[in-house]
Amino acid sequence: MEGSILIGIYIFVLAVFVGFELISKVPVILHTPLMSGANAISGITLVGALVAAGRGADPGLTGVIGLAAVIFATVNVVGGYMVTDRMLQMFKKRQ
Repeated sequence: MEGSILIGIYIFVLAVFVGFELISKVPVILHTPLMSGANAISGITLVGALVAAGRGADPGLTGVIGLAAVIFATVNVVGGYMVTDRMLQMFKKRQ
């Protein structure tokens, strides 16, 4: 049990460093188009969060964690689409 927690922490720390390095290398002009693609992935995360909220051996704890995951994934998806929509508004012709 302790080994799996340490491995999970190790993977999380590595993911933070790799993610920071990847994001810092993306040019500013590509950030928003890449974000719109990431919104599709966030939608998959939302489906997984809904499944996690509906299942589990301990409905109390699993339900609370699942609800938090649903809330955070929803905020991520909605915010991402709002930013993408704002970016696309910049390319429309003015009337």
